[in-house]
Amino acid sequence: MAEPLIRVVDLKRSYALGDVTVHALRGVTLAIAKGSMIAIVGASGSGKSTLMNILGLLDRPTSGQYYLEDQDVSGFDRDRRAELRNRKIGFVFQNFSLLPRTTALENVELPLLYNGRGSHIRDRHAKAMELLRAVGIGERAHHTPNQLSGGQQQRVAIARALVNDPELILADEPTGNLDSRTSVEIMEILQRLNRDSGITVLLITHEHDIAGYASRVVTVRDGRVVSDEPVESRRDAAAELLALPPVEAEA
Repeated sequence: MAEPLIRVVDLKRSYALGDVTVHALRGVTLAIAKGSMIAIVGASGSGKSTLMNILGLLDRPTSGQYYLEDQDVSGFDRDRRAELRNRKIGFVFQNFSLLPRTTALENVELPLLYNGRGSHIRDRHAKAMELLRAVGIGERAHHTPNQLSGGQQQRVAIARALVNDPELILADEPTGNLDSRTSVEIMEILQRLNRDSGITVLLITHEHDIAGYASRVVTVRDGRVVSDEPVESRRDAAAELLALPPVEAEA
């Protein structure tokens, strides 16, 4: 197995809901190798979103250890988590999370402003345009989200996730709001990033069809890992796309 990018040991997370204590994670131990593409699957309430929030440094565990490149980050405060998150992790969400009144180009540039790497506007534009072209939407750079289809918005979100050169992409239900053909296109992009650029991709999904694009599937139930298995026949998004009947181009 390749060197782990992520390693969690006996990870637990509980929180109070009124007078009730909810145990969202109940001792998760897991390792994710650099350059892998992993799917974490589970029903609503299984704990997969809580696990993603901790792995994405959006939350801290109640107990247990989280090692990111052999650094124990489980006790980091909010500022240290934010700094590390901006350098190491890109996010792709189901609802795209784009700023509605800014163009695709400006949405992609935004993380560069947050981390101080975007002091020169020409450099920001060049980097953002390069990534928009890489995900096949360069011609829509100056359109706002309401002028883009769902698939186009998700391409913008992927470009934004890549702008800080992350080692890890966390994709939370990345195809949840997309039709079947567009879902295949988005999964092809994520597979290509993993295969050609060596970026570690972690999919959070309840759809087993989408999980099949990964090389390994971790199933979470009631806050525990109940199975962790390689995908015997990894789905090929590009081949699947070619097999679909032609449709009209997106507006």
